[in-house]
Amino acid sequence: MRILRDYKFIANEDRGATVAIGNFDGVHIGHQSVISLAKAAAPDAPLGVMCFEPHPRAYFAPDMAPFRLTGPDARATRLEKLGVERLYELPFNQALASLTPREFAQDVIVDGLGLAHVVVGADFCFGKGRKGTADDLIALGEELGFGVTIAPLVTGGDQQVSSTNIRNALSDGRPRDAAAMLGHWHRIEGPVIGGEQRGRELGFPTANMSIDGLHPPKFGVYAVLVDVLDGPHAGSYHGASSVGVRPMFGENTANIETYLFDFKGDLYGAQLSVALVDFLRPELKFDGLEALVAQMDADCAKCREILSAL
Repeated sequence: MRILRDYKFIANEDRGATVAIGNFDGVHIGHQSVISLAKAAAPDAPLGVMCFEPHPRAYFAPDMAPFRLTGPDARATRLEKLGVERLYELPFNQALASLTPREFAQDVIVDGLGLAHVVVGADFCFGKGRKGTADDLIALGEELGFGVTIAPLVTGGDQQVSSTNIRNALSDGRPRDAAAMLGHWHRIEGPVIGGEQRGRELGFPTANMSIDGLHPPKFGVYAVLVDVLDGPHAGSYHGASSVGVRPMFGENTANIETYLFDFKGDLYGAQLSVALVDFLRPELKFDGLEALVAQMDADCAKCREILSAL
Protein backbone atom coordinates (compact mmCIF):
# COMPACT_ATOMS: atom_id res chain seq x y z
CA MET A 1 0.00 0.00 0.00
CA ARG A 2 1.27 3.45 -0.91
CA ILE A 3 0.57 6.39 1.40
CA LEU A 4 0.17 9.71 -0.41
CA ARG A 5 -0.12 12.96 1.49
CA ASP A 6 -0.29 15.79 -1.07
CA TYR A 7 -3.23 15.84 -3.45
CA LYS A 8 -1.55 18.47 -5.63
CA PHE A 9 1.36 16.24 -6.64
CA ILE A 10 0.01 12.82 -7.61
CA ALA A 11 1.71 10.53 -10.12
CA ASN A 12 -0.34 9.24 -13.04
CA GLU A 13 -0.31 5.68 -11.70
CA ASP A 14 -1.99 6.91 -8.50
CA ARG A 15 -4.87 8.57 -10.33
CA GLY A 16 -8.05 6.88 -11.48
CA ALA A 17 -8.65 5.06 -8.20
CA THR A 18 -11.97 4.17 -6.61
CA VAL A 19 -11.85 5.64 -3.14
CA ALA A 20 -13.76 5.36 0.12
CA ILE A 21 -13.75 8.71 1.94
CA GLY A 22 -13.95 9.23 5.70
CA ASN A 23 -11.94 9.36 8.91
CA PHE A 24 -11.96 5.57 9.43
CA ASP A 25 -11.23 5.84 13.14
CA GLY A 26 -11.06 2.25 14.32
CA VAL A 27 -11.81 0.88 10.82
CA HIS A 28 -15.03 -0.68 12.14
CA ILE A 29 -17.52 -2.83 10.21
CA GLY A 30 -19.28 0.27 8.88
CA HIS A 31 -16.00 1.52 7.44
CA GLN A 32 -15.28 -1.94 6.05
CA SER A 33 -18.67 -1.91 4.29
CA VAL A 34 -17.77 1.39 2.61
CA ILE A 35 -14.42 -0.03 1.47
CA SER A 36 -16.11 -3.19 0.13
CA LEU A 37 -18.52 -1.07 -1.90
CA ALA A 38 -15.58 0.90 -3.30
CA LYS A 39 -13.91 -2.31 -4.43
CA ALA A 40 -17.14 -3.59 -6.01
CA ALA A 41 -17.80 -0.30 -7.82
CA ALA A 42 -14.72 -0.73 -10.04
CA PRO A 43 -12.91 -4.04 -9.43
CA ASP A 44 -10.17 -3.24 -11.96
CA ALA A 45 -9.32 0.19 -10.54
CA PRO A 46 -6.86 0.73 -7.68
CA LEU A 47 -8.68 0.54 -4.35
CA GLY A 48 -8.08 3.60 -2.24
CA VAL A 49 -9.08 5.31 0.99
CA MET A 50 -9.05 9.05 1.58
CA CYS A 51 -8.73 10.19 5.18
CA PHE A 52 -7.39 13.22 6.98
CA GLU A 53 -4.57 13.84 9.44
CA PRO A 54 -4.94 15.26 12.00
CA HIS A 55 -8.53 14.15 12.53
CA PRO A 56 -10.73 17.18 11.71
CA ARG A 57 -12.33 16.98 15.15
CA ALA A 58 -8.88 17.37 16.76
CA TYR A 59 -8.02 20.21 14.36
CA PHE A 60 -11.06 22.28 15.32
CA ALA A 61 -10.89 21.44 19.06
CA PRO A 62 -7.23 20.76 19.90
CA ASP A 63 -7.81 20.94 23.66
CA MET A 64 -10.52 18.29 23.82
CA ALA A 65 -9.95 15.00 25.61
CA PRO A 66 -8.29 12.24 23.54
CA PHE A 67 -10.92 10.42 21.48
CA ARG A 68 -9.19 8.49 18.73
CA LEU A 69 -9.49 4.72 18.61
CA THR A 70 -6.48 4.36 16.34
CA GLY A 71 -3.49 6.48 15.49
CA PRO A 72 -2.42 6.88 11.86
CA ASP A 73 0.03 3.94 11.93
CA ALA A 74 -2.52 1.49 13.34
CA ARG A 75 -5.15 2.71 10.90
CA ALA A 76 -2.77 2.20 7.98
CA THR A 77 -1.95 -1.32 9.19
CA ARG A 78 -5.64 -2.23 9.34
CA LEU A 79 -6.44 -0.70 5.94
CA GLU A 80 -3.59 -2.56 4.27
CA LYS A 81 -4.97 -5.83 5.68
CA LEU A 82 -8.26 -5.00 3.93
CA GLY A 83 -6.54 -4.78 0.55
CA VAL A 84 -6.34 -1.00 0.25
CA GLU A 85 -3.69 -0.10 -2.35
CA ARG A 86 -3.64 3.71 -2.04
CA LEU A 87 -4.04 5.62 1.20
CA TYR A 88 -4.59 9.30 0.48
CA GLU A 89 -3.82 10.68 3.95
CA LEU A 90 -4.43 14.37 3.34
CA PRO A 91 -3.12 17.00 5.77
CA PHE A 92 -6.12 18.65 7.38
CA ASN A 93 -5.15 22.30 7.63
CA GLN A 94 -6.65 25.75 7.14
CA ALA A 95 -6.41 25.52 3.36
CA LEU A 96 -8.31 22.23 3.20
CA ALA A 97 -10.82 23.25 5.86
CA SER A 98 -11.63 26.43 3.90
CA LEU A 99 -12.64 24.65 0.67
CA THR A 100 -16.33 24.85 -0.16
CA PRO A 101 -18.04 21.58 -1.11
CA ARG A 102 -17.69 22.47 -4.80
CA GLU A 103 -14.02 23.40 -4.38
CA PHE A 104 -13.35 20.14 -2.55
CA ALA A 105 -14.94 18.15 -5.37
CA GLN A 106 -13.15 20.08 -8.11
CA ASP A 107 -9.74 20.73 -6.54
CA VAL A 108 -9.23 17.52 -4.55
CA ILE A 109 -11.34 14.78 -6.14
CA VAL A 110 -11.09 15.78 -9.80
CA ASP A 111 -8.04 17.98 -10.42
CA GLY A 112 -5.85 16.76 -7.57
CA LEU A 113 -6.40 13.02 -7.27
CA GLY A 114 -8.25 12.32 -10.52
CA LEU A 115 -10.59 9.85 -8.80
CA ALA A 116 -12.90 7.75 -10.94
CA HIS A 117 -15.40 6.88 -8.23
CA VAL A 118 -15.96 7.73 -4.55
CA VAL A 119 -17.93 5.94 -1.85
CA VAL A 120 -19.13 7.65 1.33
CA GLY A 121 -21.44 6.86 4.20
CA ALA A 122 -25.02 8.13 4.21
CA ASP A 123 -24.13 10.64 6.96
CA PHE A 124 -21.11 12.03 5.09
CA CYS A 125 -20.54 15.81 5.32
CA PHE A 126 -17.77 17.73 3.60
CA GLY A 127 -16.51 21.18 2.74
CA LYS A 128 -16.29 24.36 4.78
CA GLY A 129 -18.63 24.24 7.75
CA ARG A 130 -19.58 20.65 6.83
CA LYS A 131 -22.18 22.16 4.50
CA GLY A 132 -21.88 19.49 1.80
CA THR A 133 -24.04 16.38 2.10
CA ALA A 134 -23.99 12.98 0.42
CA ASP A 135 -26.70 14.21 -1.97
CA ASP A 136 -24.57 17.25 -2.84
CA LEU A 137 -21.68 14.92 -3.64
CA ILE A 138 -23.87 12.91 -6.02
CA ALA A 139 -24.86 16.11 -7.86
CA LEU A 140 -21.26 17.31 -8.08
CA GLY A 141 -20.16 13.90 -9.35
CA GLU A 142 -22.71 14.01 -12.14
CA GLU A 143 -21.55 17.50 -13.09
CA LEU A 144 -17.78 16.98 -12.79
CA GLY A 145 -17.54 13.43 -14.10
CA PHE A 146 -16.88 11.07 -11.19
CA GLY A 147 -19.10 8.30 -9.87
CA VAL A 148 -20.59 8.34 -6.36
CA THR A 149 -21.97 5.49 -4.24
CA ILE A 150 -23.68 6.12 -0.91
CA ALA A 151 -23.18 3.35 1.66
CA PRO A 152 -26.06 2.73 4.08
CA LEU A 153 -25.38 3.02 7.79
CA VAL A 154 -24.53 -0.30 9.42
CA THR A 155 -26.16 -1.52 12.63
CA GLY A 156 -24.90 -4.09 15.09
CA GLY A 157 -27.73 -5.66 17.05
CA ASP A 158 -30.00 -2.83 18.18
CA GLN A 159 -27.53 0.04 17.80
CA GLN A 160 -25.78 1.87 15.02
CA VAL A 161 -22.15 0.93 14.52
CA SER A 162 -20.14 4.06 15.20
CA SER A 163 -16.83 5.13 16.66
CA THR A 164 -18.79 6.79 19.49
CA ASN A 165 -20.51 3.56 20.48
CA ILE A 166 -17.21 1.70 20.30
CA ARG A 167 -15.61 4.27 22.59
CA ASN A 168 -18.50 3.86 25.04
CA ALA A 169 -18.02 0.08 25.08
CA LEU A 170 -14.30 0.47 25.78
CA SER A 171 -14.94 3.02 28.53
CA ASP A 172 -17.29 0.53 30.17
CA GLY A 173 -14.73 -2.30 30.03
CA ARG A 174 -16.61 -4.22 27.31
CA PRO A 175 -13.90 -5.01 24.73
CA ARG A 176 -15.89 -7.89 23.21
CA ASP A 177 -18.82 -5.55 22.48
CA ALA A 178 -16.35 -3.12 20.91
CA ALA A 179 -14.89 -5.97 18.85
CA ALA A 180 -18.36 -6.93 17.56
CA MET A 181 -18.73 -3.43 16.11
CA LEU A 182 -15.14 -3.22 14.92
CA GLY A 183 -15.12 -6.61 13.23
CA HIS A 184 -11.77 -7.23 14.93
CA TRP A 185 -10.22 -6.85 18.36
CA HIS A 186 -9.57 -3.31 19.49
CA ARG A 187 -5.82 -2.84 19.30
CA ILE A 188 -3.37 -0.37 20.77
CA GLU A 189 -0.33 -0.10 18.52
CA GLY A 190 2.98 1.64 19.05
CA PRO A 191 6.65 1.31 19.95
CA VAL A 192 7.83 -0.18 23.23
CA ILE A 193 9.20 2.62 25.40
CA GLY A 194 11.38 2.66 28.47
CA GLY A 195 9.72 2.28 31.86
CA GLU A 196 10.80 2.18 35.48
CA GLN A 197 11.35 -1.62 35.33
CA ARG A 198 9.19 -2.29 38.39
CA GLY A 199 7.59 -5.24 36.60
CA ARG A 200 10.98 -6.83 36.00
CA GLU A 201 11.84 -6.46 39.68
CA LEU A 202 8.55 -8.19 40.59
CA GLY A 203 9.09 -11.06 38.16
CA PHE A 204 6.73 -9.72 35.51
CA PRO A 205 8.78 -7.77 32.93
CA THR A 206 6.44 -5.65 30.85
CA ALA A 207 6.52 -3.92 27.48
CA ASN A 208 5.40 -0.34 28.08
CA MET A 209 3.55 1.71 25.44
CA SER A 210 2.08 5.19 25.43
CA ILE A 211 -1.65 5.73 24.96
CA ASP A 212 -1.20 9.48 24.49
CA GLY A 213 -3.74 10.87 22.03
CA LEU A 214 -5.93 7.76 22.14
CA HIS A 215 -9.30 7.25 23.81
CA PRO A 216 -8.37 5.39 27.01
CA PRO A 217 -10.21 2.13 27.65
CA LYS A 218 -11.41 1.46 31.18
CA PHE A 219 -8.39 1.38 33.45
CA GLY A 220 -7.56 -2.08 34.71
CA VAL A 221 -6.25 -5.50 33.73
CA TYR A 222 -7.00 -7.22 30.42
CA ALA A 223 -6.39 -10.55 28.76
CA VAL A 224 -4.63 -9.63 25.50
CA LEU A 225 -3.30 -10.96 22.22
CA VAL A 226 0.02 -9.41 21.24
CA ASP A 227 1.60 -9.11 17.82
CA VAL A 228 5.25 -8.06 17.75
CA LEU A 229 5.34 -6.46 14.32
CA ASP A 230 9.08 -6.20 13.73
CA GLY A 231 12.50 -7.13 15.03
CA PRO A 232 13.98 -10.50 16.01
CA HIS A 233 10.98 -11.44 18.19
CA ALA A 234 8.30 -10.76 15.56
CA GLY A 235 5.34 -13.05 16.08
CA SER A 236 2.12 -13.56 18.04
CA TYR A 237 1.85 -14.06 21.79
CA HIS A 238 -0.65 -14.26 24.64
CA GLY A 239 -0.38 -11.93 27.58
CA ALA A 240 -1.86 -9.73 30.29
CA SER A 241 -1.97 -5.94 30.13
CA SER A 242 -2.56 -3.25 32.69
CA VAL A 243 -3.99 0.02 31.38
CA GLY A 244 -3.92 3.02 33.67
CA VAL A 245 -1.89 5.13 36.06
CA ARG A 246 -0.41 2.45 38.39
CA PRO A 247 -1.87 3.69 41.73
CA MET A 248 0.54 1.54 43.76
CA PHE A 249 3.40 3.83 42.73
CA GLY A 250 2.13 7.40 43.09
CA GLU A 251 0.87 9.69 40.33
CA ASN A 252 1.78 8.56 36.83
CA THR A 253 0.89 9.25 33.21
CA ALA A 254 -1.58 6.69 31.88
CA ASN A 255 -0.06 3.99 29.68
CA ILE A 256 -0.39 0.29 28.84
CA GLU A 257 2.03 -2.28 30.27
CA THR A 258 1.97 -5.78 28.78
CA TYR A 259 3.42 -9.00 30.14
CA LEU A 260 3.98 -11.58 27.38
CA PHE A 261 3.58 -15.15 28.58
CA ASP A 262 6.54 -17.51 28.16
CA PHE A 263 8.64 -14.79 26.50
CA LYS A 264 12.31 -13.95 26.96
CA GLY A 265 13.98 -11.15 25.07
CA ASP A 266 14.39 -7.40 24.64
CA LEU A 267 11.46 -5.57 23.02
CA TYR A 268 12.64 -1.97 23.46
CA GLY A 269 11.86 -0.03 20.29
CA ALA A 270 9.84 -2.85 18.72
CA GLN A 271 6.42 -2.06 17.29
CA LEU A 272 3.66 -3.87 19.18
CA SER A 273 -0.03 -4.33 18.50
CA VAL A 274 -1.96 -5.25 21.66
CA ALA A 275 -5.53 -6.55 21.27
CA LEU A 276 -7.88 -6.18 24.25
CA VAL A 277 -9.89 -9.39 24.64
CA ASP A 278 -11.45 -9.37 28.13
CA PHE A 279 -11.52 -6.97 31.07
CA LEU A 280 -10.64 -8.73 34.34
CA ARG A 281 -10.69 -6.09 37.04
CA PRO A 282 -10.12 -2.38 37.68
CA GLU A 283 -6.84 -0.93 38.90
CA LEU A 284 -6.29 -1.48 42.61
CA LYS A 285 -3.95 -0.17 45.28
CA PHE A 286 -2.63 -3.05 47.38
CA ASP A 287 -1.36 -3.09 50.97
CA GLY A 288 2.09 -4.20 49.81
CA LEU A 289 4.13 -5.76 47.03
CA GLU A 290 3.44 -9.30 48.24
CA ALA A 291 -0.31 -8.80 47.79
CA LEU A 292 0.31 -7.19 44.38
CA VAL A 293 2.42 -10.13 43.15
CA ALA A 294 -0.20 -12.62 44.38
CA GLN A 295 -2.89 -10.76 42.44
CA MET A 296 -0.70 -10.61 39.32
CA ASP A 297 -0.22 -14.38 39.52
CA ALA A 298 -4.00 -14.82 39.71
CA ASP A 299 -4.55 -12.36 36.85
CA CYS A 300 -2.12 -14.19 34.58
CA ALA A 301 -3.71 -17.55 35.36
CA LYS A 302 -7.13 -16.13 34.47
CA CYS A 303 -5.80 -14.56 31.26
CA ARG A 304 -4.25 -17.85 30.18
CA GLU A 305 -7.60 -19.57 30.74
CA ILE A 306 -9.50 -16.97 28.72
CA LEU A 307 -7.05 -16.91 25.83
CA SER A 308 -6.76 -20.68 25.60
CA ALA A 309 -10.47 -20.80 24.78
CA LEU A 310 -10.20 -18.52 21.72
